[in-house]
Amino acid sequence: MLKNPASKYAAFPAINLPDRQWPGKTIKHAPIWMSTDLRDGNQALFEPMSIETKLAFFEMLTRVGLKEIEVAFPAASQTEFDFVRRLIEEKRIPDDVTIEVLTQAREHLIERTFEALRGARRAIVHIYNATAPEFRRTVFGVDRAGCIRLAVDAATRVREQAARYPETEWVFQYSPEVFSATELDFALEITEAVADVWQPTPARPMILNLPATVEGATPNVYADQIEWMSRHLTRRNATLISVHPHNDRGTAVAAAELALMAGADRVEGCLFGNGERTGNVDLVTVALNLYTQGVDPGLDFSNINEVARVVEEATRLPIHPRHPYVGDLVFTAFSGSHQDAIKKGFAVQQADAQWAVPYMPIDPHDLGRSYESVIRVNSQSGKGGIAWLMENAYGLSMPRRMQVEFSGVVQQHMDDTGAEMTASDLWQLFESAYLTAESPLRLIDHRLDESRERHGITLEVEAGGMPRTLAGTGNGPLAAALAALGVQAAIHSFEEHSLGTGSDARAVAFVEITVPGRPGTVFGAGCSTSIMEASLRALVSALNRSGVTAG
Repeated sequence: MLKNPASKYAAFPAINLPDRQWPGKTIKHAPIWMSTDLRDGNQALFEPMSIETKLAFFEMLTRVGLKEIEVAFPAASQTEFDFVRRLIEEKRIPDDVTIEVLTQAREHLIERTFEALRGARRAIVHIYNATAPEFRRTVFGVDRAGCIRLAVDAATRVREQAARYPETEWVFQYSPEVFSATELDFALEITEAVADVWQPTPARPMILNLPATVEGATPNVYADQIEWMSRHLTRRNATLISVHPHNDRGTAVAAAELALMAGADRVEGCLFGNGERTGNVDLVTVALNLYTQGVDPGLDFSNINEVARVVEEATRLPIHPRHPYVGDLVFTAFSGSHQDAIKKGFAVQQADAQWAVPYMPIDPHDLGRSYESVIRVNSQSGKGGIAWLMENAYGLSMPRRMQVEFSGVVQQHMDDTGAEMTASDLWQLFESAYLTAESPLRLIDHRLDESRERHGITLEVEAGGMPRTLAGTGNGPLAAALAALGVQAAIHSFEEHSLGTGSDARAVAFVEITVPGRPGTVFGAGCSTSIMEASLRALVSALNRSGVTAG
């Protein structure tokens, strides 16, 4: 029983739309996508991104194919202002990409916003003010007329400021904030008042963002709201309807999809759903949901691991292992019956046929990933617990994705031999797979040079049976080692911990790499009394297991 009766909360009223059309429609083409990762997502972080981090994130967004990116709230801080200036002055914005900035409906903030955008080829200026009744009453103390005056005054200032910078192609966007809790007749009235100021045309439309700032009802109610507004707008053919669903009820993806069925033209959100409270709508999930229905999303997630790595590093927020499409475990089957069905599906799936593999709504290879069929064993299972036994018997704590990879090695061995494996058997198999296997590349010695800004390293290796001395530099020792070896690979993750305690303690390191043209990732492991040597041995192990040869 919850602390208070449910009657403490009022049910959201139904929308009077008896002839609603959206339930019978399907999504036949991708919307306009707008990433809010660098603005809305950035504001929701414990530590906002640095300018350099935002630049790297921006470049990734353009590689993915985002054409509209909300980059900052430039009037909020000097850092945000400077970031916008760097994008423009250093000509970092591709010709087919439009940046967007947000500002509150206040004169001095609007003026500062236009200063930040000076010299941009094309830019979207996004203004908003809160329109929901509890905000009008409690936060701002204004009535409907006062709320409309605020929006109209801001729209007028935006138009006047834009006229001062005729070299830029301006697009105007307005949001009645907390639209999802605003009376529909008032949302329409204030929107029409703003449109009267801007006078949009089909050739130069305005953007009307209708945000579910706080998700307060089931997704079908949001769809009703979007269809109602779409029907009643005077200048619908001169208005792009954008939706910005938050995830307070956990249904932002559904709300976005139903809103598209209801007539929305554009979706705003973050790549993996970062944002205030429970987050913004997850653009990756919405886009790949369309893809699995035969609709080209117009975004490139063919190397989704790289996208996830950039996002995790920038936000310092981990992606859940069960996150749709990108989680570490979403292409791993732990149930024997699931494994059997998936294997049989793969066996009959033709390359040129429509995808039809049981339990797999998408081909992992389309995302640059691979399928791992794993019999998950633990301390309770009949076959012994692989990861559990290795940690409890030897203190070896493998990264989660490596557990998946090594379990495949174990399963193949068990299939070949039919024998049950003990902890000692598992350790021997781990050694032969990762630590002692005869391989074309072998590390003999290394020397580090940390006297310069970039790390330098000299490697003594045996490559193809011949001794070689190689040198390279990089941002860290492993990056320097990759440069010395001259291989096309990238570090995906690195972990290390100690085995044992006291004078007998050794370090074990795990390196996960990606290799161009090879789906998924490959792990390597190394052991030594030196953490650095263990790390380098792990890198060499990963390269050998991936089949990459030194340059």
